[in-house]
Amino acid sequence: MQTKLELPAAVIFDMDGVLVDSNPYHLEKWIDFLNERRIPFDRETLPKLILGKRNDTLFRHFLGPDLAREESKRLSEEIEAIFRKVFKDHAKPLPGLDRLIQECHEAGVPMAVASSAMSKNVEFVVEALGYREYFRTVVSGDEVAHPKPDPEIYLKAAAHLGIEPPDAVGFEDSYVGIGAVKNAGMKCVAVASTFPIEELRPLADLAVPTFEAVNLEKLQELFSPVGK
Repeated sequence: MQTKLELPAAVIFDMDGVLVDSNPYHLEKWIDFLNERRIPFDRETLPKLILGKRNDTLFRHFLGPDLAREESKRLSEEIEAIFRKVFKDHAKPLPGLDRLIQECHEAGVPMAVASSAMSKNVEFVVEALGYREYFRTVVSGDEVAHPKPDPEIYLKAAAHLGIEPPDAVGFEDSYVGIGAVKNAGMKCVAVASTFPIEELRPLADLAVPTFEAVNLEKLQELFSPVGK
């Protein structure tokens, strides 16, 4: 007799590159920032360097480790206000995401967001997509001391949901994000919206080209004896 697969205790989504295809806009934002200050960078390696990371980490990298906290906060507010203005008319869910969220919602699987972005950005995107009612908690980079790949943000989301991390699934698109999910002890699904699927596959429990290639049954299989 076939064993009935257990539902995940929760599904937790990153935001940039997972809920929305915003990373190209973040990339351009940083290119403009670096060019304005005549800071040298390599266009080919820049995406791996910046995507998925918190602004304060990147400001220290580009401007020096002694950058004052208040100046970092001011710069972050400045560039993210520009991002929200530019991205406003382009905020739409990745293909297949609506279906997966509805499927989880109808099955009673709690959902959350765990994003390194500042809270203003996270709330802006969640509201723009009309997803606020589906997420029981939203944790932003402003609310944790340690950035991804540290697991703090995912552990905090799990605590808010009242679930054990090993029983949850996290969706990510970046290397540091995948590291955060795995360091939290969760199952990880990597969405190849930002980086090549061949590079993500060895790092995650499941790698998919788009949300159209994943459903609740596939998430259940991650917890079966034959799952990774």
